[in-house]
Amino acid sequence: MSRILIVDDDAELRRSLCTALSDPHEVDEAEDGLGAMEKVRAGGVHLVILDMDMPRMGGMDTLRAIKKHDPRTIVLILTAYSTIQDAVAATREGAYNYLQKPIRHADIRDMVERALKAHDLVAQVAYSAPIFTDETGTKLSSRSGGMQKVFTLIEKLANVDTAVLLRGESGTGKEVVARAIHFNSLRKDGRFVAVNCSAIPETLIESELFGHEKGAFTGADQRKIGKFQFADSGTIFLDEIGDISPSMQVKLLRVLQEKCFMPVGSNREVEANVRVIAATNRNLEEMMKAGTFREDLYYRLNVLPIYLPPLRERVEDIEMLVQHFVRKFNVAHKKEIQGIDAPALARLKTHSWPGNIRELENVIEHTFVLESGKVITEFSLPESLRPVEGMAADVSPVPVSAPSADGSAAEELDFPSFKERYERDFIVRALRRFNGKINQTSAHTNIPKKTLLRKIEKYKINTEEFKTR
Repeated sequence: MSRILIVDDDAELRRSLCTALSDPHEVDEAEDGLGAMEKVRAGGVHLVILDMDMPRMGGMDTLRAIKKHDPRTIVLILTAYSTIQDAVAATREGAYNYLQKPIRHADIRDMVERALKAHDLVAQVAYSAPIFTDETGTKLSSRSGGMQKVFTLIEKLANVDTAVLLRGESGTGKEVVARAIHFNSLRKDGRFVAVNCSAIPETLIESELFGHEKGAFTGADQRKIGKFQFADSGTIFLDEIGDISPSMQVKLLRVLQEKCFMPVGSNREVEANVRVIAATNRNLEEMMKAGTFREDLYYRLNVLPIYLPPLRERVEDIEMLVQHFVRKFNVAHKKEIQGIDAPALARLKTHSWPGNIRELENVIEHTFVLESGKVITEFSLPESLRPVEGMAADVSPVPVSAPSADGSAAEELDFPSFKERYERDFIVRALRRFNGKINQTSAHTNIPKKTLLRKIEKYKINTEEFKTR
């Protein structure tokens, strides 16, 4: 549930808006800017509806104070016709949008829902903001310096209209970042149109992006509006931009330079009032050297690039991400899993994550299908993440512990001894779960029975200790 604060010196208007918004939100009120700041500083306010003309502390000063205290707080401006210019200026100071009095309840409800959606998108950036609130209002944080840079750039890019280039491996959340930029920008009321360039055949991509006239080519039996025209006044997201041909690169460059394009088979130009956000997981610098990607297009797109770090460079965020996905899948699968145990979390932290956050999300959903208890354990992880023989190549090196008090870290740095300790611990845990029964332990852990017996003998494990009396 979101908490909304209504700030206006008109008590009747405050009561009216409280009535309009109290379902499904929690609504509070203040009669001026000073009262508003007391409640904002107390914490828990997600969105502020703020009048521009108030005694003691005006709307613009209150807006600046709110944004200084917490830039994530959404502010909607209420304004009379006489102060409409002030409201427009307020959007440049960080207000999400403004409404002109008298206020229709349907309009304010619609704007509040759109503003909260935009706020949620920033929180979802690869579940990445350095500090953000989740759907319950709980404050979470990312310890990753790389993601803190991403969040800072999103805030900057939301306030300008320049082209954006998103770089990063597949699964790092590039489209989520693009949506967050759009829905927090001045173009938020326009469409967000996503296009996967690699999924469109070369013969059709020009028509798909720019449209075509009837009869422009075989099969063009009617006029078609392209994605650029469909995204008018909004944002177009060109994913996998590195996969388009040199000839299409020339046409895209013209759109960025001239702000217009020509549909296939037409002799008329169409204005391109659209922001371009492009993304790729390819090495564009190497492609430029090879002559397969134009330098001029690269520099047009690369004004303020955003690099999304892979999950293996954000190990410190894995526990937070797991908690997020546990909450998500508890709702989706109607379960009440409380978290993840330490050995399972350790396995996740040592995996190399080639599929990044998308892969982690799939792993957690996999555990929800298999886990019968209240906590995710190693036994419900996919086979590729279970610590069984032959899987060492699938995980990255285990982080090294700090040296001991005498300066010696030889034991921690010895991989064979660490592997043996972990292997023994895994077998003991498995035997305990299956009451010391060899066949069941072998079947559920995918350890061949002969191998399991050999390991039990090697580590001098007494299976009788685990049998139910």
